[in-house]
Amino acid sequence: MKKIYFLALALFAFTFVNAQIIDDSMEFYTLGEMGTQNPGTWSSWTNDGGASNDGFVVVDTQSNSGDQSIVAVADEGRDPMLLLGNLTSGDYTLRWEFYIPTGKEGYFNIQGEVPAVGTALSGVWNSGDIYFNEGGSNPGAVSDTNGDMSMLSFPHDEWFTCILYVDIDNLTYRLSMGGNSTADIAFQGSGDSTLGGINFYPGSTGLSEMYVDDAYFVQGALSTTDFEEAAVTVYPNPVKDILNISTTTVVDSVVVYDVLGKVVLQAQPDAVSPSIDMSALSSGAYMVQVTTERGAKTVKVVK
Repeated sequence: MKKIYFLALALFAFTFVNAQIIDDSMEFYTLGEMGTQNPGTWSSWTNDGGASNDGFVVVDTQSNSGDQSIVAVADEGRDPMLLLGNLTSGDYTLRWEFYIPTGKEGYFNIQGEVPAVGTALSGVWNSGDIYFNEGGSNPGAVSDTNGDMSMLSFPHDEWFTCILYVDIDNLTYRLSMGGNSTADIAFQGSGDSTLGGINFYPGSTGLSEMYVDDAYFVQGALSTTDFEEAAVTVYPNPVKDILNISTTTVVDSVVVYDVLGKVVLQAQPDAVSPSIDMSALSSGAYMVQVTTERGAKTVKVVK
């Protein structure tokens, strides 16, 4: 009975993990141009699979977790896109960590349908232009040309969390930050009924400089607690020998289970972002339970 019960829990965990569409800590990229390193997720307005090198740049000068993040700076001819899959029904939540230096501006918009790779975007705006410190003259302020975001604010020179909820069935979105949230904002009239991606355009005014880390995209609406638990990410996956765990807090324990619920590996790292040696395990699927002061998160990995 105990083993059957655990297997049910394991299957639930597999279902939860499968609901994660994007879980990217930026740690497994090579520094420099994002380019073609992950063209199914990170692209650009040129939409050529990353060949033009006009998307994000991978850096180790700033990071929310681990050592790396991605950045877009004005006057470099960049126009990065986060691809969300041209979804046409359901509701989804995107969380990312944002960093905007003092005197600099951040920006994103919600794009509708994104054409097939090889066709440059012409733009379908489901949101307005969402600015952080628009024009460099509104420190800490968030604005949207399509709706009221005056209840939101952000800190310069610090990482902060953005949580964007999009309800495609009702054609609305809302942004939450620092415990505050906008009301539901209707897609603007020039948009469509598709969730295609997020455009992080840094412009050409010399003002924009924005770093992104720990992008996490799931189906459904999640609470702040869910996202805190989701701040645990693992890479690479599939794993060969060493599994790296990226966290913002100390990891108390790591327990690895096989698909039958048997414990095959345990560790008490007592460290932030530890690495776990899985070289002794045979090939197959495993559930890795990572416990921090924020709670436990279980992740499926393949070896």
